[in-house]
Amino acid sequence: MRGTMVDSIGTAAERTEAAARPSIARLSALSRATWNRLGDNAVEPNAFYDAHYSLPAFEITGKLQKPGLLLAFADDAAHEVIGLLPVVPAWSALRLPVPALVAQQPYSPLTVPLLHAERAKEAAGQLIDAARAGGARVLSLPTMTLDGPAFAALSAAMAERGIRPVIHNRYQRAAFDAATDAETYLREALGGKKLKELRRQRSRLADEGSVAFTIARTPEAVVPALERFLVLEALGWKGAGGTGLGQVESDAAFIRKAAAGLSADGRIEIAELTLDDTVLASGILIRQRDRVLFFKIAYDETRSRYSPGVQLTLELTRHYAADPEIALVDSTADAGHPMIDHVWRERLTIGDLLIPTTPNDPISAAIIGLMAARRRARSGAKRLLHAARKLKEKRS
Repeated sequence: MRGTMVDSIGTAAERTEAAARPSIARLSALSRATWNRLGDNAVEPNAFYDAHYSLPAFEITGKLQKPGLLLAFADDAAHEVIGLLPVVPAWSALRLPVPALVAQQPYSPLTVPLLHAERAKEAAGQLIDAARAGGARVLSLPTMTLDGPAFAALSAAMAERGIRPVIHNRYQRAAFDAATDAETYLREALGGKKLKELRRQRSRLADEGSVAFTIARTPEAVVPALERFLVLEALGWKGAGGTGLGQVESDAAFIRKAAAGLSADGRIEIAELTLDDTVLASGILIRQRDRVLFFKIAYDETRSRYSPGVQLTLELTRHYAADPEIALVDSTADAGHPMIDHVWRERLTIGDLLIPTTPNDPISAAIIGLMAARRRARSGAKRLLHAARKLKEKRS
């Protein structure tokens, strides 16, 4: 394992500078091209770790302090980046003064590290070693998928090092297998009676005007569609609670910059269900390779009798089932979501993965206990909030 990091890959000068770099690199340590090239070759995609998303999430929102990168490199002349994981100190993420790193960034409910598909185990091991070299006794990956190839690579690397991880808050998250016939899928998921009721609602909606489903993907289309999303979200329950993306200046600046960067490569889509010139429901979706992350949804709560959020999700199901490039859509939703769980039937196993960086370390065990207790307290507060939200979303 290399205990130092480089800025960007390619020149002899950059490789010479590697010896002066710390084991936890700055966010600016890689060019965006190098960063995203790794994402495009990762054993398991995670579009939330696209450079166009990660950099503004940290730099503009200011929600987490002292972010850095754990990096892994091929041990050859090319010195290729083969692993990447954005992290912050435990104090920034959890307000715990302990030597631990947390793979957390604003607005990112997925912490799967980017591991090169051809060297995933090696990359996973180097990330753990880099965390240890940076002084961390624990590396925490909240909202990590526990049934994919990235987890398998981490497990193999941990086994080589004699490390036994701890997993907390394991749950199932809704997802959609896009390699299917949409109409058959929806009929089996919802049943004929429910589908008939949704068709009736759609027909009654069409009596009021022209109903359309559109996807914005180019920069020219994404920019105005995002603004419409922010307005719609602010008019609903999130706006009332002050948690809409557009209600805090730094959050709005973040999503605008992220959307601009992602749209340049066709990596973001904004789906809209409209009635004439009025947006009834809107969703932000982020793509990487054959996977889509359903990041955000907003809908017109004054027309809840037509189930606009469900109607948009049905259209997205048809849209991605017809897209040969897409294999899976991750809802990124909480466990037991009142709407999406009834539409999308596949499940991803998610959990908080806590990795001691040294085997049989009692200090690591104590830190893990503290981190688990802090997350349980926060989860309890979130559950109360989500319970109130579910009452609002049942008729979306």
